[in-house]
Amino acid sequence: MDSTRQTPAMTRDAGWQRAARQARLLSWLSLAYMAAEGAIAITAAVIAGSVALLGFGLDSAIEGLASVIVVWRFTGTRTLSETAEARAQKLVAVTFFLLAPYIAYDAISTLVARHRAETSWLGIGLSLASLIVMPVLGVAKRHLGARLGSAATAGEGTQNLLCAYLAAAVLAGLLANTLLGWWWLDPAVALGIAGLAVREGIEAWHGEECC
Repeated sequence: MDSTRQTPAMTRDAGWQRAARQARLLSWLSLAYMAAEGAIAITAAVIAGSVALLGFGLDSAIEGLASVIVVWRFTGTRTLSETAEARAQKLVAVTFFLLAPYIAYDAISTLVARHRAETSWLGIGLSLASLIVMPVLGVAKRHLGARLGSAATAGEGTQNLLCAYLAAAVLAGLLANTLLGWWWLDPAVALGIAGLAVREGIEAWHGEECC
């Protein structure tokens, strides 16, 4: 199939093309945030000796990859290409499958080692920021994904929501460890998030995210 194939509806609908530009812009914003989030999380992890924070930081790189894919999908002639959408949809689904085992491995390793991190106010602040920013981006992208009929865009939005869930798990773990000594809470919640990532990856692969 020609990679520049266009559907008549896509070509005629100016609102669709405006939504495509918005999706690309949000992906650029997400990429910038993920770069900052990853750098701060890894720095905080090294200072506090937190495996959960380290996983959160490295996870940002995988989520940033989904943003790169959506930017690629809505750039140039690919904006109106059904083939580009299909490829982007599969690639975003793959990032879910990369994300899930990493989170699971990190959580299981923490449980087995009974690792207790030190208090990290930098990590707590970052988790709070992600809890505010990621849901806004995630919901906006899922709406745009539905408007565009783009499972790739909706899938990236779901990853942003998963990032918010992971931030909540990290925050709960850091606070529970500091205040109550419940070091196991963070990895336990992270295991649930890993399972959710697998389910969302399967849906993204089949194009169900945009429905």
